[in-house]
Amino acid sequence: MQNLQVLGGISAAEFFAEYWQKKPLLVKNALPDVKGLLVPNDILELAQEEGVTARLLTQQGASNEQWKVKNSPLNAKDFKKLPPLWTLLVQALDHFSPEVAQLWQHFDFIPQWRRDDIMVSYAPKGGSVGRHYDQYDVFLVQAYGKRRWQLGQYCTPDCELIPNQPLRLLPDMDVHFDEILEPGDLLYVPPTLSHYGVAEDNCLTLSFGFRMPDSTQLLDQFTDHLLSKPDTQIPVADLAARSIQSAGEVSPTDLAMLKQQVIQLLQHTSYFDEAALSLLTETKYPDSLPENESLSPEELKELLEEGAIIQREPATRLLYRHTEQAQLEFWAQGEKLDVPAALTPILKRLADGEPLNLQSLDLQSVEADQLLAMFCDLYEDAIVLVYIPE
Repeated sequence: MQNLQVLGGISAAEFFAEYWQKKPLLVKNALPDVKGLLVPNDILELAQEEGVTARLLTQQGASNEQWKVKNSPLNAKDFKKLPPLWTLLVQALDHFSPEVAQLWQHFDFIPQWRRDDIMVSYAPKGGSVGRHYDQYDVFLVQAYGKRRWQLGQYCTPDCELIPNQPLRLLPDMDVHFDEILEPGDLLYVPPTLSHYGVAEDNCLTLSFGFRMPDSTQLLDQFTDHLLSKPDTQIPVADLAARSIQSAGEVSPTDLAMLKQQVIQLLQHTSYFDEAALSLLTETKYPDSLPENESLSPEELKELLEEGAIIQREPATRLLYRHTEQAQLEFWAQGEKLDVPAALTPILKRLADGEPLNLQSLDLQSVEADQLLAMFCDLYEDAIVLVYIPE
């Protein structure tokens, strides 16, 4: 088992057994890569760009207890005459920076389909988003400046919240953890654990979020998927053992019979798997998908020879599964991809997070033309990113 620097020298197996969704983990200097990667002005400028999802939070009133939230689009005027305490949140930073997107590689021990996005929080001294809890796993990484983090109790959906606020804020916390994070430091916070981060100075904090779909999302996607299946558009069979009953009654046997037929449909592996893969590969922030112009195989080859890198488009999930025929089936943007069998091994490497360049691609093989053509199609569909590092 490989020990990982991002986890403080423990293995992924140890992390899952002892910490994952159980208790927090603090690792000093876990991601030295982030030092110098971003400065506050980068985030202020990005927040004002078209298509960026951002929120500006301010604390006002005599005791700074009244919160206000301004959602994107934001402009320069929004950042004038701000109160002393404010925070800027920008979602999906990884969709706009290939360098930030590459930080996901440190977390490749967690399946890609669990990823949400990398959010960045910018705040001057004293800024925060209040005491709160999240329903997802998050790795908080300090990228610039310092932030003090306090952790408290685990919360439930019926936990008391401060009334009349635009955010879900807790009135207090039973603090059992109190640490200051510096650039490169990492703090893992499990779902529903209350936490409170306050900027010690001008600071940037990256939040690597890992979410699960909820049951309603899965069922909605499943039923939508069934609408395309003719065999589900006929009445269910009446399988109840009929006996004499009152005309107006729906018996427990009737209800159990109907429920069982729905359960059997849910257990139809192919239908459910297809619906789940479609949901898991949907783009959460479609506005951040680039509108790429067409690229010819010859142009792509020239770019690779100039040092270009091909990697997953950060705004797109590229996933695969092993079929019953022992083949790989790829999905992206809610749809199954048509991938030639000979090219599946190299696309698997890309889906698993490996950036590809001229050295790692065998363009001398008989499939070279087919390979370049496939990547050109994937680039035009915003499934892969092609860029030359600065």
